[in-house]
Amino acid sequence: MTDETAKKRFLTWKLARRVAIGIFILVALCFIALFLWVASLARDLPSHQRLASYEPPITSRVHAGDGTLIAEFAEEHRVFVPIESIPDHVVQAFVAAEDKKFFSHSGLDYVGILRGAINSAKIKLTGGGNLQGGSTITQQVAKNMLLTRDQTIQRKVKEAIIARRMEKAFTKDEIIELYLNEIYLGARSYGVGSAALLYFNKSLPELNLSEAAILASLAKAPSAVNPYRRPERLLARRNYVLSRMVEDGYISNEEAEAAKERPLEVTERLRGPEYAAATYFVQELRKQLIEQYGEEALQRGGLSIRTTIDTTLQLEAQEALQNGLESYDRRHGYRGPFATVDPDGNVAEQLRDLTLPPGFGTWEAGMITQVSNSGATVTLNDARMTSISKEDVEWAKGFKDADTGRSGLSKGDVVLVEVERTEERRPGSDESGAADDDAAEDDWIYVPAKTAILRQVPAVEGAIVALDPHTGRVLAMVGGYSFFKSPFNRVTQAVRQPGSSFKPFVYGAALENGYTPSTRILDAPFVYYDEFTDETWKPENYSAGRSYGEVTMRTALERSFNQVTARVAVDIGMPAVSEFAERFGLYDDLPPYPAMSLGSGETTPWRLAKGYAAFVNGGKEVTPTLLDRVQDRHGTTMYKHDTRPCEGCAAEEWDGELPPELPDNREQLVDPIIAYQIVHMLEGVVERGTARRAARIGKPLAAKTGTTNDYVDALTFGFSPDLVVGIWVGFDTPKTLGEGEAGGSVAGVIFTEFMEKALADEPALPFRIPPGVRLVSVDHDTGGLPTGGSGEIIVEAFRPGTEPGAVFDDRGGFSISGNRGASEGNEGDTSDPFSEGLPFDPEDTPDDVADESLSDIY
Repeated sequence: MTDETAKKRFLTWKLARRVAIGIFILVALCFIALFLWVASLARDLPSHQRLASYEPPITSRVHAGDGTLIAEFAEEHRVFVPIESIPDHVVQAFVAAEDKKFFSHSGLDYVGILRGAINSAKIKLTGGGNLQGGSTITQQVAKNMLLTRDQTIQRKVKEAIIARRMEKAFTKDEIIELYLNEIYLGARSYGVGSAALLYFNKSLPELNLSEAAILASLAKAPSAVNPYRRPERLLARRNYVLSRMVEDGYISNEEAEAAKERPLEVTERLRGPEYAAATYFVQELRKQLIEQYGEEALQRGGLSIRTTIDTTLQLEAQEALQNGLESYDRRHGYRGPFATVDPDGNVAEQLRDLTLPPGFGTWEAGMITQVSNSGATVTLNDARMTSISKEDVEWAKGFKDADTGRSGLSKGDVVLVEVERTEERRPGSDESGAADDDAAEDDWIYVPAKTAILRQVPAVEGAIVALDPHTGRVLAMVGGYSFFKSPFNRVTQAVRQPGSSFKPFVYGAALENGYTPSTRILDAPFVYYDEFTDETWKPENYSAGRSYGEVTMRTALERSFNQVTARVAVDIGMPAVSEFAERFGLYDDLPPYPAMSLGSGETTPWRLAKGYAAFVNGGKEVTPTLLDRVQDRHGTTMYKHDTRPCEGCAAEEWDGELPPELPDNREQLVDPIIAYQIVHMLEGVVERGTARRAARIGKPLAAKTGTTNDYVDALTFGFSPDLVVGIWVGFDTPKTLGEGEAGGSVAGVIFTEFMEKALADEPALPFRIPPGVRLVSVDHDTGGLPTGGSGEIIVEAFRPGTEPGAVFDDRGGFSISGNRGASEGNEGDTSDPFSEGLPFDPEDTPDDVADESLSDIY
């Protein structure tokens, strides 16, 4: 080796050493910089100790009075389930799908991180897709609960640091509990508890192996395997999860194969007619809860809300209201098709692209294909055919197109039809011989009936409310034809005139001022002059121009005579009427003008129903309520409607004794005798008067109809002994309903249909009679005790001392008759039957004074 060669080698080695040292120093500096960077990130991290006291947002759940779940309020639908209540196969499915080394690693899976880094590099180079990080379940908890979802290196480093700290601070069970209650599984559902209810309507212990694997399949990308839109993808992912569970030793191959054979069976929770019917009730409840507790508590607080609604009555109320509005609407003609399409094009596709009129419900769009003398054929949105009857075609002829001048239906018109469909196997789908239960969804078709009914969404609106008169619990409330047509709740928000349905309050005030149900009042033209305004007021009866002479108060109420009501109101003074109505909660301040006696003062159906409840419950005030109780997530009661103390209610078991008696702390608004007299007269409205349509039900009912000027509003309010119902019908923008469309023929029909269903299985209980009422048989027309010339004889209710006495009438017949006028100063024309030498022995005639107590009804 020459000196020159040796020197070159020395210099080369020396250079290499310097380069190596430089690289080492550079690497060391990089590690130091990385260390300092990681240390700086670690200082700014949120504390993992926050998870120790973690209270996630929980769904507030609304239950009906019968326990049925009717609604949920939540930003994130979640039901927190402790790890002790989560079955092993659910935990195992998620671990197999997301982090098979979860129970053995210390927060990080380094092999997974390396694999994720390589895949991310490939994605970065190809320029598509999301980065992959190989996150463990612990890292996912850190990301979901403490960090953002940014796809950056900084976030991944923070995630890893927190994951390491979590593994030291929490047990594996605590970490998996957090994960399974926080993970998003689609459809605004967070956590396995909520997802199990949403997709399967089951609690976690009820889930089978296939369903557990389905939930685990949703963890990675819920939208990609949506069970409603992409069932095939979901089943493929489920089968993959089951295979992973076999590889990890959680289940046997046989169990996996059996689970893979199960079809996908998911439910659509909180769907169906009973839930749609409760929409007005639920939205009114939501508004009240936000006012009381705030939106944050309602949406995130996990409140348990127990309501008063009866789901059966609610559905019956909606059906009765919709039927009544549709019947009225049909009487007033067809308004025409809502669209037209090209009959020569793809009709089914055109129909599917249309937006149907709000409130269409279960009706379908159909195109008129052909019109003939026997009816019309209709093409539906699945290209199948049905037909409408000759009668429907005739009804539609009332429509005249303002632009073209044509009448009735024509080819290409798009109409709404009500058509029943039956589920049938698709032709050729049963060749495999599979049973119906095993058939795939695509194997079924829904065949329309041969005949459909032409429909249109009513333009008229209405409202119905039903409540318990003793407690104020609202059992049903429907604020319009359809919430999806208009969310305006006409029960609580529509301020309209009550019309003649206000008259019971006028006569209630009159009874307080000396009148009796048999008081005779002149029904004749009546003019009132107001000296302060220099105006005159001349009310007329419903049959304009007709008067009926002297009639009893009962007859005036039964036949709804306006002139009598006005005369009575002026006689006792309008301030007395206003005070009576305000006491019953109908108004806050009713101006004491005579016109108000005929229901000109505007109020809501809600307040009017409250007033009617006080008549039937014996004169007690009730506060209508939608809520029974509200509890927070820990079970602490935040609100309770019935706050009366009950010492005996906490008994651990029933010993056969009578239930404990609760104090009745309701305010007495009116004498129970007067309240019953109004009830008794309103029974006559059903038996002989304007609400007699309801008499067909054959059970004790009382009601009063109401119609405002020009038939703008139609109302019926009434009750059975334990159920108050109020109905209003009209247009949102006030206009006439049409000549003759009065309370009895419009709202009364709805009242009758609802009461017929609501009371179908209830016994025919009579109205409760309070102590002190004296029941006397009287002549219906005269109000006096019967004579040989009497027509209809009824039993009337009196306060002792106000019932008719004995006199000779002007026809020479003996009567025990007589009436005391309200404004007369004498004692009336009551006489002593014994002074006439009549054979009358009071010992032989028992007192017909009711002594039934009202204390057992509250």
